[in-house]
Amino acid sequence: MRDRFDGVQVFVEAVETGGFAKAAERLSLTRSAVGKAIARLEERLGVRLFHRTTRTQCLTEDGQQYYERCVRAIEELRAGESLLESGQREVVGRLRVSLPILFGRYCAAPILRAYARQHKKLELELSFSDRQIDLIADGFDLAVRNGALGNGTALHARRLVSPRKALCASPAYLAARGEPRSLGDLSEHDTLVYWRNDYGLTWQLPDATGALIDLSVTSRLRFDDLEVIADAAVDGMGLAWLPYWLIHDRVQAGELIELWTDRPRAAMECYAVWPTTQYLPLRSRLAIDALATELPKRFVV
Repeated sequence: MRDRFDGVQVFVEAVETGGFAKAAERLSLTRSAVGKAIARLEERLGVRLFHRTTRTQCLTEDGQQYYERCVRAIEELRAGESLLESGQREVVGRLRVSLPILFGRYCAAPILRAYARQHKKLELELSFSDRQIDLIADGFDLAVRNGALGNGTALHARRLVSPRKALCASPAYLAARGEPRSLGDLSEHDTLVYWRNDYGLTWQLPDATGALIDLSVTSRLRFDDLEVIADAAVDGMGLAWLPYWLIHDRVQAGELIELWTDRPRAAMECYAVWPTTQYLPLRSRLAIDALATELPKRFVV
C-alpha cells in the first residue's frame, strides 16, 4: 500500500511551487531526485503527468485531473489531523507564515516566537517579504497582510489591528522650512515617498473639512524601505507619512515631530489571511488568536 503513495507529495509540491527545482528546494531534495520520483509515479500510473521542456514543466490533462484528486485527498488527511489536534488540544506539526518585512520583524514575529516557545511540538517557519505571495502556490498556512484585501474567494481573513499613520518631520527641517498647514502646502515641501516597482504609496491626509483624502505625492526622494524613510526624515530631508509604531521611539526621543495631531488620522488595516479549508488546523487557529490578542497591545494610541 505504501508504494501506491510514493511520489505523491513530490508531485503535489512540483505543481504548487511551479517546477521541479522549487519543489526540490522545498523538500530538501535534489532536482534529479524530484524528476526521478515523478518519473516512477508516471510509470506506475501509466500516464504522463507533465509536459516537459528544457526550462518548464506544465501539467497534462491527466496530470491536472490527478492533481485535483491528490489535493482533495490531502485536504481530507489535514481535516483528520485537525480533528485529532482539536481533541488532544496539543499543537503539533509545521506552521509556515508569510510576514511583511518590518511589521513582521518588529510586531508579529515576537508574538509568534512566544507562541512557538509555548508549544514545544510546533515547527514554526517565518518568511519575510513585502511581496504579496500566493499562499496556496507558495505553500503557506497563514499570512499577515497590511492594507486593503482583494476579492479572492480562496482565502479567509480576520482583522487583527488598525495601526494609525502619522505625518512627521524632524525639528531641524521644520525650523528651516516651517510646518505645512494644509494639503496645498505640501507642494512647497520636500517629501519622502515609499516607492516600489515604479509605484508610489498614496498618502491619506485630512482636508480642511477633516475628510481623509488620497494624495499621490511626487518627490525626488523615493525609497522602497519604510525604515530608510524614517531615517531620512530624522536627517531633516523632508516630510514623511509613516506608521506611528515605526516612528514612536523617534518621536519620544525628540528626533521627529508628529504633525497635525489634532486632525483625523488614517489607519492601515492589518489582517491574518489563510487558504479556505473546511477544518482549520489547531496550530493555525491558535496562532491567529495569539496575533489578534497580542498585536493591539503593541500599538500606542
